[in-house]
Amino acid sequence: MRLDGIRILDLTRLLPGPYATQLLADVGADVIKIEDTETGDYARRMAPTTDDGVGTIFDAVNRKKRSVALDLKTDAGRKAFYDLLSEADAVIESFRPGVAERLGVDYETVAERRPDVVYCSLTGYGQNGPYADRPSHDLNCVGLSGLLDMTRRGADESPRMPGYQIADISGGLLAAFSICGALLSRELGNGDGEYLDVSMTDAVVSFSQALAPDVLRGANPRPGETPFTGGYPCYGIYEAKAGNYVTLGALEPKFFEAFCTAVGRPELIDEHMSEDPAIREALRSELEAIFAERTRKAWVDLFSDVDTAVAGVYTPAEAFEHPQIEARGYVQRPEGGAPRIGFPVRGSDLPEGDGGERPGHGEHTEALLESVGYDDAEIDRLRSNGVIR
Repeated sequence: MRLDGIRILDLTRLLPGPYATQLLADVGADVIKIEDTETGDYARRMAPTTDDGVGTIFDAVNRKKRSVALDLKTDAGRKAFYDLLSEADAVIESFRPGVAERLGVDYETVAERRPDVVYCSLTGYGQNGPYADRPSHDLNCVGLSGLLDMTRRGADESPRMPGYQIADISGGLLAAFSICGALLSRELGNGDGEYLDVSMTDAVVSFSQALAPDVLRGANPRPGETPFTGGYPCYGIYEAKAGNYVTLGALEPKFFEAFCTAVGRPELIDEHMSEDPAIREALRSELEAIFAERTRKAWVDLFSDVDTAVAGVYTPAEAFEHPQIEARGYVQRPEGGAPRIGFPVRGSDLPEGDGGERPGHGEHTEALLESVGYDDAEIDRLRSNGVIR
């Protein structure tokens, strides 16, 4: 999977859009990060920061990109953008609806100059609907999508804030996938350019496939009652000895049978996914007592050769050093460079390397403008007028 030769103009900032273009950059796309001339991407200074004062989020999702700092509120800044557009295959932006149009970098304006461009708008709520113009962050999107309501043990508990940014990352994934699909469609001759409206909320709503059929038939599934939120003891989180936790995912009868056999409790096999609430509660109590007998490590070791779904619950620090994660090879710790989570797909034709360096604010402005015909005098004039950085 290689995107060598594909150039993308990236007008996004913070996490969702930069994550999308980081995935594309990791597989070879030339990502040109278009930033304003003042602060640039807000994530550059967002805490926590690296030792040299750069936001860790920025450092994580802006590797191998090149930065151009333009004032798009000026005619000269817009012209520079259009000139860069002449060699671009795709544009991605994450402004609220209407902002790109006011800046003169919206799809209609861009498509007049590059009819074959793939243009993606990535926002919290999408380009239409009563929430379209509202500001949002990850938490707002997962709240609207229904996911936050289901992220708790039962309806009597408060919703739990997810540990990772699910809407931001899923929106970025969907944007990257959509851009790749549109580029492929163009290359296959199925059309010229294309406009893509990607909503982070929609991405999370799409994650509800296990619940959606019942909801759309009029049901109202509640947290702690469905198969995947703790409704059945065979699929849950259990505390181990010494305060660690393990996960049991024995939905299939064969997995539950193997589990019960391994712990020496074959009499529990027939209670798998019982519809009797009393039996389920009794089984849950039994499983809680069983798991409390050993440490997390002891349980993981015990089930290493058993055909069932049992695993440990790990902190991020533990996870990044886990032998399984290490074996996959995408946790990168380059000598002399910053550690990062690289492209998470393994394949036979992926670019090698640690992802490259993050760009300084406007670091590549001059070189890229020169590449589209600007001479030294023009660049000096734009810089002195504050149009570029």
